[in-house]
Amino acid sequence: MHDDRSGKTDIRRELRTARGRLSKEDAENAAAVLARRALELPELTEADTVAAYVSVGSEPGTRALLDALRARGVRVLLPVLMADNDLDWGAYEGAEQLVRANRPGRISLLEPAGARLGPDAVLSAGAVLLPGLAVDSRGMRLGRGGGSYDRVLARLARAGAHPALVVLLYDNEVVARVPEEPHDHPVHAVVTPGGVTRFNT
Repeated sequence: MHDDRSGKTDIRRELRTARGRLSKEDAENAAAVLARRALELPELTEADTVAAYVSVGSEPGTRALLDALRARGVRVLLPVLMADNDLDWGAYEGAEQLVRANRPGRISLLEPAGARLGPDAVLSAGAVLLPGLAVDSRGMRLGRGGGSYDRVLARLARAGAHPALVVLLYDNEVVARVPEEPHDHPVHAVVTPGGVTRFNT
């Protein structure tokens, strides 16, 4: 599909509106099911290090999954947003070690309080959980629009690293097609409360 940034903007708006309609109870129930399904993925169970993120607002919840992975002895890396929109990384040491990062004009994120490990820390991950708003039938992901994870994926590609790329979504966010740009990368799997879909990437 041709470059269609305006199409992405419209779809993002629609999907964010739908997420905003979810009740707190529905979101919490979905997060619990997502954690159970994700923990059954070989891509996650076989990884010594998983790069993940802390869900915010009405995003499909990751908190239970982060704690379960850590309890298994998995090293969990969380992103730290830098001034240029690239991502540094820090180790997840539990919910009590998260700090809220408020940056003018940007989404408020929870980030690890500990040492920064550098942008290349993600290269050690056997699996990367990517935030997103939708994934289509080809495994193409519609991101949140900030471009941070495009940089992460480009860094992985340049280094010849091939971690499993996994997205957590709600059931209605697996769609027929999303607008695609040349730099977009397909993911390997999407996990929703309804099940797991894998793609031949």
